[in-house]
Amino acid sequence: MSEAEDFAWLMRELKERCGLSYGVLARRLHTSTSTLHRYCSGDALPAEFAVVDRFARACGASAAEAVDLHRAWLLADARRRAGAAEPRPAPEPVQAVAVAPAPTPEPDREPEPAAAAEPAVVVGPAAAAGLRARPSWYRRRAAAVAAAGLAAGAVAVALLAVTGPDPGAPSAGAGTGGGAGARGPSGSAAAGQPPAEAGAAPPESATGPATGSEAGPATGSAQPSAPGGGPATAPAPSSASPPGRAPVAPLKAAVRSHVWAAGCDHAYLTERGPGSVAPPPVEADAPAWASAQRAVHAGSQIVEVTLHGTGGGAVVLEGLEVRVGARRTPPAWNVYQMSQGCGGGLTPAAFAVNLDAPRPLARPVAGSDAGSRQPAPAFPMRVSAAEPVVLRVEAATTGCDCDWSLDLRWTSQAGSGTLRIDDGGRPLRTSAATGRPVYGYALEQGRWVR
Repeated sequence: MSEAEDFAWLMRELKERCGLSYGVLARRLHTSTSTLHRYCSGDALPAEFAVVDRFARACGASAAEAVDLHRAWLLADARRRAGAAEPRPAPEPVQAVAVAPAPTPEPDREPEPAAAAEPAVVVGPAAAAGLRARPSWYRRRAAAVAAAGLAAGAVAVALLAVTGPDPGAPSAGAGTGGGAGARGPSGSAAAGQPPAEAGAAPPESATGPATGSEAGPATGSAQPSAPGGGPATAPAPSSASPPGRAPVAPLKAAVRSHVWAAGCDHAYLTERGPGSVAPPPVEADAPAWASAQRAVHAGSQIVEVTLHGTGGGAVVLEGLEVRVGARRTPPAWNVYQMSQGCGGGLTPAAFAVNLDAPRPLARPVAGSDAGSRQPAPAFPMRVSAAEPVVLRVEAATTGCDCDWSLDLRWTSQAGSGTLRIDDGGRPLRTSAATGRPVYGYALEQGRWVR
């Protein structure tokens, strides 16, 4: 039984026991019935942990059952990532070069590829951290994943040993432009590491400037939503820190900055007229739609952050601080509602932020699920590779066009620091929309109407 099949089997067991139909569960997960059926049949795997967490709660899973489901998802996700990485190494060029006479060896270049092989093995320990209580077949599959990572690393070592990296060449993703690839190496905590390692995780290296009395530079493992709607997951950072620098956060964060209430209720501001704005998308396509329409969040914004530990130990999340970088007068643009009205039985617990306050705070707010109260989130929280944590932040404004971000304070055995949560190196942006023209999309007419 593969990792994906085991995860699907656990989902089917919980669904059959709770007695809810695919349609009812799909509405609570804010997804389609067909997608949920594919998850339970093993034909598809959720791209984010938040879906797994909502499913476990909707089915009334116990704490132990939820942990088993989360571990199964982590293993299946690790296998999927390892499978996607396996075709990349090309063995043919290695064989062709091996036949040719070997050039004069350069011993000083031998140690560098050894460091480059480290990130390839990250998947194995991270997935195997929660397998101590699992059956032996779990450990065998985890060993197979680790072996695949080691094989890929060995090929990379062979390629670099023969061809030899150009010492003067910039690492992958570096450039003179201002894009994400250029930001990674320039502000990276891995600037003093070998080129292959520094280039392996540019999103993790994207840093925001440290402010106030922060423990160290904010390591931007938080990433924007991918164009397809799923979160862009940052690779795990190196656990080693250069001398004299604050420790790198032993966390991996995936950020969704276009989350709609109940999966359908949201509004955007754009300067374009109704005749030039595309029809409203589904929530999964919102990032691409907003980028194409040059739209910003109107009135409120929900940000969802999924955090995983990257080392063997646990990380304690101590608190969440709100940073407002700029306040401008809200633009006189049009408001476009993504739905004419919707609702759902799930109101997740979250942190509420009032961006209009002189010093905004992340205030815990309780939620509800079909009449059952959900307690408000509270710090400190514990996160590890086997125990992910999902933070949901709902920010609102009625008087400013605000640029803002979040600083997550953490502590682990390696030290303590602050993780910057933003939109892939750019600040999050939410603008007030009071008094602006509001448009809704009329499906029968195929156009926006006021």
